[in-house]
Amino acid sequence: MKENFYIYIMASQRRGTLYIGVTSNLMKRVYENKNGQVDGFTKKYGIYRLVYYEIARDTETALLRERQMKKWNRVWKLRLIEEHNPEWADLYDSLTM
Repeated sequence: MKENFYIYIMASQRRGTLYIGVTSNLMKRVYENKNGQVDGFTKKYGIYRLVYYEIARDTETALLRERQMKKWNRVWKLRLIEEHNPEWADLYDSLTM
């Protein structure tokens, strides 16, 4: 069975503080962040809303995409989110993995 990797963006609120990360288990990672189980940036800034994610075929591709997105200016990141999730809905409840 092939493992997927996810590049994801979480936000504190609509157009709020953003966090970009990579994981092989998106549901677990977002759950941990939502429940304050991960110390660091997301906990410090109250970043609990999954607003965007995409799937990569392997670790290398996922890490390259994450680095690329982290270099983007804020406007590009906001545009990406709003093109796919204009309401900034929390996508966590819609995950079916």
